[in-house]
Amino acid sequence: MIIYKDIVTGDEIISDTYNLIEKEDAVYEVDCKKVTIGNDNIDIGANPSAEEAEEGVDDNSKQVIDVVHGFRLNFLGDEASGTRAFGTQKDYMGQLKSGLNSIATYMKKVVAKLKEGGADEDKIKAFQSSTQNYFTKHIKPNFKDFDFYTGESMDPDGMVVLLNYREDGITPYVIIWKYGLEGMKV
Repeated sequence: MIIYKDIVTGDEIISDTYNLIEKEDAVYEVDCKKVTIGNDNIDIGANPSAEEAEEGVDDNSKQVIDVVHGFRLNFLGDEASGTRAFGTQKDYMGQLKSGLNSIATYMKKVVAKLKEGGADEDKIKAFQSSTQNYFTKHIKPNFKDFDFYTGESMDPDGMVVLLNYREDGITPYVIIWKYGLEGMKV
């Protein structure tokens, strides 16, 4: 198995156990599933008493998105109110007052890491071009539909993972910046 980490923060973002679909040499799109966690029913083989059956069971279950839960990604914003960290495209593209880095700042850090790793200028130009094209074609027109997540460390310099729903309105998927990942075989 290969676990892909953010090259800037080292946070685990995704693994090859998911179907990573490369798009335009810029990102991986990964279809997710909503799963229910909590409310574990442990059957020890005993019959419940009549009183217990009448009382019912507290429902402490919660629906989560498997990738977000499994890799401990953190929502950028306030989940209770639904307020997102990046209210506008301008926020996402520029530096936010809250201290969160923008996509432009993150991409500069990725370029520095690629250079540090010995990437040639052609690879860096391909990365910059493909990333910009993907953002312009796919993210910018649908910006209001995305939720934003960051890695477990919540490092403000880290990758911002985007979450949206497919055209069916049911299937969640994440967008992960391809060049911002490094694989670790486990």
